[in-house]
Amino acid sequence: MQGAIQFELNGEPVVVEGLSPTTTLLNYLRDTRRLVGTKEGCAEGDCGACTVVVVERGGPQGPGFRAVNSCLLLLPLCHGKQVFTVEALRDSDYHPVQHALVAALGSQCGYCTPGVIMSMFEACYRTDLDAGWKLDDQMCGNLCRCTGYRPIRDATTQIAGTRPPGRFLKVLSSTGPTPQALDYRHQQQRFSVPTSFTELFDVLRECPDARLVCGATDLGLDVTKKHVTFASLVSLHGLPELAKLEVRDNHLLIGATVNLADLEDVCTTTCPPLARMLRFFGARQIKNRATIGGNLCNASPIGDLAPVLLALGARVVARSHRGERVIPIAEFFVGYRQTALEPGEILARVDCPLPPKNARVGAYKVSRRRELDISAVAAGMYVELDDAGLVSCARIGFGGMAATPARAANVEAALIGQPWTAETCTRASQAVTTDFQPIDDHRSSAWFRRKVAQNLVAGFYADTLDSPQPNLPDRPVSTLLHAGGQP
Repeated sequence: MQGAIQFELNGEPVVVEGLSPTTTLLNYLRDTRRLVGTKEGCAEGDCGACTVVVVERGGPQGPGFRAVNSCLLLLPLCHGKQVFTVEALRDSDYHPVQHALVAALGSQCGYCTPGVIMSMFEACYRTDLDAGWKLDDQMCGNLCRCTGYRPIRDATTQIAGTRPPGRFLKVLSSTGPTPQALDYRHQQQRFSVPTSFTELFDVLRECPDARLVCGATDLGLDVTKKHVTFASLVSLHGLPELAKLEVRDNHLLIGATVNLADLEDVCTTTCPPLARMLRFFGARQIKNRATIGGNLCNASPIGDLAPVLLALGARVVARSHRGERVIPIAEFFVGYRQTALEPGEILARVDCPLPPKNARVGAYKVSRRRELDISAVAAGMYVELDDAGLVSCARIGFGGMAATPARAANVEAALIGQPWTAETCTRASQAVTTDFQPIDDHRSSAWFRRKVAQNLVAGFYADTLDSPQPNLPDRPVSTLLHAGGQP
């Protein structure tokens, strides 16, 4: 294993030693390299001022630039990667993305501009921005404090998918750094990046209290907000087996380190209910780093993916040096932020059955705002009917209603054997009060959570009336009215 962090920064090789492994890329860029174009705004992945791009080569779309929040990206997670900041864009002239933003008058005060530019830079080289909502999704993680969103979006629309020839296009067609194992130590801290399961389980035996990390979109907050210095961190990003994403035997097999942007891309056509939940999971920068394994292993009662996976009847595959074992996801969450994983065991993948075309499936997230917010209530609902039109199977999963994501057993019992009607769903919704006793907190009251959960069950019938697995509509963030009052 290497003892120094090695990656490419703006096309040049970098070797890092003598820094804490919990140093963020943002702080390294500004404090050590004096690349101050990358800004700090919120230090929690909400404002996008710190956005840089990382080259990822294994996604469903092939090699691509991915906008990420450098404030949450721990420096060792760059090991073996290619990173570009706003300073890299200017060569003999400014990049077409920069010209487009200037021409559209989208720079405003300029503080957020470098981050905006880097999110637009990803858009410039994407090949799948074929819908209005995708442009919104691409840019929703960048806060413009001067409210210059319209010209920013105009500039993004202009350059999206243009893929201008030049050195950056050559980066995508060239071979990047070869991933290598890392055993980085600084004072009393250790950061390991194993590249085989043998190395991984050896490290976990040596450091049984090590925290596993990959995307760090949640763990990074412990560093930036709580100033935690972890004694031992083990990253899973060097294990290619955990990054596999495939459809096999009518199941979607999702490796633990598959990022949510790639998962959303695949689910749009293969598993629409899961794609619905991923649409407003978080900003593009977050989804480019966050993983399904991290989301589930955090075991948050308001984790957005758990309810829909409960409804779909997914299974978690755990792995240790002893081999693999399968855990139904309904048995995976055993307490507040606690899972059924045993010491020395990792979540390797999620096996998600693809729903039959005639199954009714819905996924819902209720929060105070649409973009970049935490759920007050999240739900996944699944119903199958027999030939007589009676409910033969029902799985109703909720988040935000208890200490763990959980199925609503009494709601399910009230549905099974009943005709599929609006009245049936309305009656079944009353059982929410016997399934859950939610709490009051700063996100919502217990009364609100119960009422929302009941309304979601009651409305599930209407939502699946025209299409059993409805996609989210392509709705813009806002509507601009012309002088005549017409949109």
